[in-house]
Amino acid sequence: MTTSWTRRDFLRESLLRGGAAVGLGASLGVAASAGAASGVAPQIARRVTLGRTGIVVPDISFGSFSLESDERLVDYALDRGVTHFDTAESYTKGRAEEVLGRALRGKRDQVTLTSKFWAEPDDSAAHQMEVLEESLRRLQTDYVDIYLNHAVNDIARLQSEEWQTFAERAKTQGKIRAIGMSGHSSRLTECLDYALDEKLVDVVLVAYNFSQEPSFREKAMRYFKDAVASFDLITAQAQLPETLARAHAQGVGVMVMKTLKGARRNDMRPYEGPGRTFAQSAFRWVLSNPNVDGLVVTMTSPEMVDEYVEASGAGPPDKEDLALLSRYEQLGAGRTCQIGCADCVPACPLQVPVPDIMRMRMYDRDYGLPAVAATEYAGLATNAAACLSCDGTPCATACPHGVPIPEWNRDTHRRLGRD
Repeated sequence: MTTSWTRRDFLRESLLRGGAAVGLGASLGVAASAGAASGVAPQIARRVTLGRTGIVVPDISFGSFSLESDERLVDYALDRGVTHFDTAESYTKGRAEEVLGRALRGKRDQVTLTSKFWAEPDDSAAHQMEVLEESLRRLQTDYVDIYLNHAVNDIARLQSEEWQTFAERAKTQGKIRAIGMSGHSSRLTECLDYALDEKLVDVVLVAYNFSQEPSFREKAMRYFKDAVASFDLITAQAQLPETLARAHAQGVGVMVMKTLKGARRNDMRPYEGPGRTFAQSAFRWVLSNPNVDGLVVTMTSPEMVDEYVEASGAGPPDKEDLALLSRYEQLGAGRTCQIGCADCVPACPLQVPVPDIMRMRMYDRDYGLPAVAATEYAGLATNAAACLSCDGTPCATACPHGVPIPEWNRDTHRRLGRD
């Protein structure tokens, strides 16, 4: 991820666009797909092999986190060359798997599938096999290509002999081709390191975005000194890039998610242009990392599919990509909870799971998925109800990124709570 862009180039670009260095990429017009504008449908342009697994996937894959009923959207993505579909038994209470099963009937040999299950340490191997078989029934297939222990944030879930027994048995029986783990919480790198030490995984799916790479911050400091005071330059999971490099070196397939760092896409629309959206810039950044094989992103409309697919195989980010990403950092200062941080957790005497609350808020406010957010919120063992009667003192200054935790927790509970 190198660039020949100099500070002089940046200043010239900023002045031409009618602003000083703090402008960080002035308006380029209304966002649009360059492919759509030319009348040519965008297509997946690059495919990768996931480590030693032999499984080939597009560099941009379809995430079904919010998929409720739209089989046509799956067909649309497949027509654009998206041949890997990521799901889980819990997504939309199993409906996502059912929709994929119907949409991909008769096309199984054209696609690869990932599904997931949150396997607790005391879940028996037999129970885990039953959960997998139910997913296979919903997906209308006799195997999944990748099966992940979902959202791992506790080494005990990987140490479980029951999970390890299940994984080996399912692979032997041909019900899964590759086993792995996904994760996006505060102990992610610790869990990844354990999985790599013990050689427990063939594939990993982890939260990772442009701001977690030191090279991005170095460039931001070099070119945007006049605006850097408004940047959030605290990196959560600072050791993650090194861990991903280790996984890649071991032949483990590396897929990433949460690449849009909160996905406040609408905030960026005034600064985007045809073929140059924030999402495309963010994708180019993570995909230019040689230790990343591909990414998974939730797709909810044909327009979104086109926008995302257009970034496939586009090569490394350039100076305008860096300007868009830096603008996002500037706009997001104090407005985005950093996934994987959890520095605020010890501050709450009532053990309110602030990072989880913030994640549900992100699904609601930023992803535009209030129904999904409400369902996820209802599943929390402890929610933010206690925040309504708290004066907010314990956590008021607990966020190193400046997020107003008390205010946002109360608002999230009012929006998503049912009591």
